[in-house]
Amino acid sequence: MSENCTHDCSTCGENCGERQQPESLREPCHPLAHVGKVIAVVSGKGGVGKSMVTAMLAVLMQRRGFNVGVLDADVTGPSMPKAFHVTERPHGDDDGIIPVKTKTGIQMISCNLLLEKDTDPVLWRGPIIAGMVKQFWTEVVWQDVDYLFVDMPPGTGDVPLTVFQTLPVDAAVVVTSPQSLVGMIVEKAVNMAKMMNIPVAALVENFSYFTCPKCGEVVRPFGESRVQALAQELNIPLTASLPIDPKLAAACDAGMIELFDGPWLDQLAETLEKL
Repeated sequence: MSENCTHDCSTCGENCGERQQPESLREPCHPLAHVGKVIAVVSGKGGVGKSMVTAMLAVLMQRRGFNVGVLDADVTGPSMPKAFHVTERPHGDDDGIIPVKTKTGIQMISCNLLLEKDTDPVLWRGPIIAGMVKQFWTEVVWQDVDYLFVDMPPGTGDVPLTVFQTLPVDAAVVVTSPQSLVGMIVEKAVNMAKMMNIPVAALVENFSYFTCPKCGEVVRPFGESRVQALAQELNIPLTASLPIDPKLAAACDAGMIELFDGPWLDQLAETLEKL
């Protein structure tokens, strides 16, 4: 052992006899499950439309012929069941927990599907919430899923850390809004992903603009978009912009997100297909 040993082999350049590889915290999925690519959809703060982006990406990949799953990791603010109008409770047997399916066959697991009432609050401490998210990965029998989208809670707390450490996340998609203040928050989320060796595939700016229904003029209520400059600054290869569109909001509220129509995330879907 070197006299300068810090007992942290991950940051040490010495080649001593007691050198150890850092222990992996990855957990295998259920023995009967099969999951291909895992995509985490994250945001630095709440209210930027992260769950809607998750739902839209899941729908787009399903339309491309892939088997898709959605793991709702936002335990205290779950919105996936409402966006897809899923009310069926998942059932379990000796083999594990079977996810429910949406109208088009997207597999889903969410804490809200386990509650007696979907308006009941989840009053749990962070470690318990993180433990449930881990169970959604290890105890759910995901059935030949090509793409599993993880709708993350906002921020860089217990659950995002658990997902990044436990699941074999292939890429992250970061969702933001146009305000300049959010740029600093986005950088925190991007830096967390980079620290966990998770590549960031795209930066999606929600509420970017709206089109006047009378004259067709494009209006940017929050000022000029900063998404391109921010992506370049953070070395993120792809950007996308979502409009303020009452039809999208209505589709989510009515549980009909599977019927949405728009090209905004098509390029991102192509990128995910090539992973």
